[in-house]
Amino acid sequence: MPGSWPQDNFPSLNSDNHSITSKATRQYNCLAWAARETSRRWEPDRLGIYYWPSGVPRTLTVDAFVRAYGTLGFRLCFDGSLEPEIEKIAIFVIERGDSKIPTHAALQLASGEWTSKLGDCEDISHATVEAVSGPIYGKPFCYLSRPRLA
Repeated sequence: MPGSWPQDNFPSLNSDNHSITSKATRQYNCLAWAARETSRRWEPDRLGIYYWPSGVPRTLTVDAFVRAYGTLGFRLCFDGSLEPEIEKIAIFVIERGDSKIPTHAALQLASGEWTSKLGDCEDISHATVEAVSGPIYGKPFCYLSRPRLA
């Protein structure tokens, strides 16, 4: 069954490399989903409409995203390879000139698969982190890790 997202936004997704794991909702977004939160949206909006961790600049920068997840114990790590006792997040960016604009966050599952919330559409599990790369999210830029929660 195809998801409700525009297929052109995710050209690498196909029926063999992902599965839908929830219904579409606007209640939370990918940034919250990667933080394991489904009761509110995370967004560094300057007006403070959405949740953003206290003390973290409300800017659309990789540094602000790293710092936001740092409030949950995540730290930069080398890659997205599976480590059984470690939970990882991938931060995606689109490059515009010399700027790297963060667009998406995906969470690695204990199985080694990844999970993403696709905008206001469904949550999915996907076989590789790159499966959601494309014109909307760009590509994975950096990875964060922390000890896996029980």
